[in-house]
Amino acid sequence: MPSSPFVISQGGDLFKQKRFASSITDQPDTEWLHMADLADAERTPLLNDDQFTICTPGFPSEDSARSVHFNEVLKEAIEAINCSVFPERIYQGSSGSYFVKSRDGKKIAVFKPKDEEPYGKLNPKWTKWMHKLCCPCFFGRSCLVPNQGYLSEVAASLVDEKLGLNIVPTTKVVKLASKTFNYRAAVRAASQTKQRFADRFPDLGRHFHRLGLPPKVGSFQLFASGCQDAYYWLNRFDADPLPEETQTSLQHQFEKLVVLDYVIRNTDRGNDNWLIRYEPPEVSALPSERSADSSNSSSSSPPGIPKVTVVAIDNGLAFPFKHPDEWRAYPFYWAWLPLAKIPFSDDICNHILPLITSVHFVNELIRDLYKLFKTDPGFDRKTFEKQMSVMRGQILNLQRALRERKTPLQLVQTPVVAVEREKRSITQRLQQAARELLPPNVQLGRSVPEDEEEACVSPSGDELEPPDSPGSGASGGGYFTSRYSRRPFFTRF
Repeated sequence: MPSSPFVISQGGDLFKQKRFASSITDQPDTEWLHMADLADAERTPLLNDDQFTICTPGFPSEDSARSVHFNEVLKEAIEAINCSVFPERIYQGSSGSYFVKSRDGKKIAVFKPKDEEPYGKLNPKWTKWMHKLCCPCFFGRSCLVPNQGYLSEVAASLVDEKLGLNIVPTTKVVKLASKTFNYRAAVRAASQTKQRFADRFPDLGRHFHRLGLPPKVGSFQLFASGCQDAYYWLNRFDADPLPEETQTSLQHQFEKLVVLDYVIRNTDRGNDNWLIRYEPPEVSALPSERSADSSNSSSSSPPGIPKVTVVAIDNGLAFPFKHPDEWRAYPFYWAWLPLAKIPFSDDICNHILPLITSVHFVNELIRDLYKLFKTDPGFDRKTFEKQMSVMRGQILNLQRALRERKTPLQLVQTPVVAVEREKRSITQRLQQAARELLPPNVQLGRSVPEDEEEACVSPSGDELEPPDSPGSGASGGGYFTSRYSRRPFFTRF
């Protein structure tokens, strides 16, 4: 298998990588792609070794089929941009997002630059600019980290991959440059001046660090073709009900969407930003028996079963560092659907419960999220800890709901919880150090049960004792459960 085009950022700095590296050997990769070979005649490659970086540490695994397919689509997008097939801006939504196309004009991905997010400094949508100018007190979402939407998109894909849901298109962080992106006038003027100077004086122009517009970092999500928003199809299904088998499949995938949104605490999930792909049943024509006296005739075989596929997009407003506690509750709009009034199926419970009840799985998930989020220059460790506290609380509520076979509606009506790290005093730290030095039979202070030997590990590697049970409150271990007295936003059903 060819070497990976991804840079696995061990240092956590996406913006300082200078060349490709193999994810396995950490050696320079000289076999996959050289942008100089794809450059056009004007020597203005939009992407090159210094400008193009993709960084999603360990996700998906570099030998997975999803990763191989993502590489192929990404390479096709790069070739299309160098052939002047530029990304097309999506005029819906509140951020600057773009359809990335192949050389034949087919949509293959969606790119969302970091600086063109709803509250980014280069957001091309004038409505958000007016909102920020006229209503600064009501601008933004106070529970979310500003300008981290591109990482939220990738993190949602990571959670989807780890939980085995397979409803989020593969998403990674890349750097792309295109004249259709939103740049400041000064940046465009400087780029044009450098290009003209390089064309006029080639010997001097080759010393420029970069020609063309600077690349933008953002999320690159594979395009889900043949889909329409759920609002459209759900209305159709109300008028023309699905067969029982197809309805069961839709319910199963809807429950996957519920699990994903609840774990990542998506604050922007309406029925217009999750998609359904409907594949009508195939009807094959079978030739009838021919007779010498009659002409040929054909009859249709019994109709097959239609297929539906749920796709979760627009995950950029997730992973809050606190539960929404102000006048805007950011509800899950799927909770009003009839699908949300059906208890979780045994298939979902048997698939999800063993994962989210495993300390090792949750710690591994948090480690992967930590490696991803720390690539952002504005990363703050304390804020990330708060984000993970909210996510642990969501997982705790989800465990109870699946065990008790509740409905998605009952799940979102559960009081919200945050599982926070306990700050140990100096005395507790000394007792822990003494327990490590003394023989196992000697007890000092609080005894540690055998089932707590498997310690929780924070993203930085600090070992912390887990709660005594999923439903325990402050247990004296490394984590304690903080309950919110406020009822959740769904109370009138």
